[in-house]
Amino acid sequence: MSTATGSQGLLRELTGRTEAAVLGWAPQARVESVEPLTGGTSSLTYVVTLSGAPTGYDRLVLKVAPPGLEPVRNRDVLRQAHLMRTLAERRGVRVPAVLFADEGRPPAVPPFVAMELVPGECVEPVLTPRGTIPPGEVRARALDAVRMLADLHRVDPRRTALAAEPVMSLGAEIDRWTRAFSTVPEDLSTGHEAVAMLLHATRPTAMEPVFTHGDYRLGNTLCAAERVTSIIDWEIWSLGDPRVDVTWLTFFTDEAHHPASVSDEPTGMPAKAELVDAYQEARGEQLRDLAWFEALTKYKESAATALLIKRGRKAGELTAMHRRMLPALPVLLDEAMELLGRA
Repeated sequence: MSTATGSQGLLRELTGRTEAAVLGWAPQARVESVEPLTGGTSSLTYVVTLSGAPTGYDRLVLKVAPPGLEPVRNRDVLRQAHLMRTLAERRGVRVPAVLFADEGRPPAVPPFVAMELVPGECVEPVLTPRGTIPPGEVRARALDAVRMLADLHRVDPRRTALAAEPVMSLGAEIDRWTRAFSTVPEDLSTGHEAVAMLLHATRPTAMEPVFTHGDYRLGNTLCAAERVTSIIDWEIWSLGDPRVDVTWLTFFTDEAHHPASVSDEPTGMPAKAELVDAYQEARGEQLRDLAWFEALTKYKESAATALLIKRGRKAGELTAMHRRMLPALPVLLDEAMELLGRA
């Protein structure tokens, strides 16, 4: 639990605001408790326990922007809620139902969003001890997830209330992670400039923009048995090229040898080609230039991990995963250059 998440002052303030918001959603319901679930750099998460709530809603998830910071970009929980409301009831796409929200008075009083508590477990197979999830279940979940990704990408943004959202071009996607590299110490970013230049120089033709998750993998879904019950953690969603999501998902297969993997033993994840084939069949469209997007994925992974390591150092809380990833940062950049040579 982070200090911010569990502070008594914040809990009291959130409880009072949640009680007021619940009255507007379900007047007969009463808040019994608000307790921290997890803490993060983008938002804080709590579980709200209710009495007298509608059937199935006795426990809710409360997602709160960090207090003291402007709720923009990945901290904009209201923007995330807007997308989830837009995706609700779309064929094949499962997201938590957004029940109510409070805009707060940022930055001192942060906004929050209340969502249904969807049953399921959140597990990334390559990042957990082998055997945590039976290989057969891992395989079934991954295939369900890639088909759901195709259904997500089949939603036409132009026919939604989010049609005016700016499109994240491939150049802007590169620049997003280049900016991240510019904020970390030199030992975490050496060599990134050459990769960025080559990514820009070899950019493929973009596909029609779709709703992209930005961090789509099993670790950002909830699953029960062999199926995905919900896609969660929409902090960096955007309108963009669907291949950004596809190659991020395939980066978490066994054959990708993710540098943060805790073991070389197989997880049960399908091979990259099988996931791509399943996506293409479900989407009804072929994907080209995937080597370039795999290079972008490695560039993005190196940048995102560099940020995590920087924050871990500052907090004095480097994890075992951080230590595994540290020597992999330049390797990821080298692998990206190699892929671009074939793109």
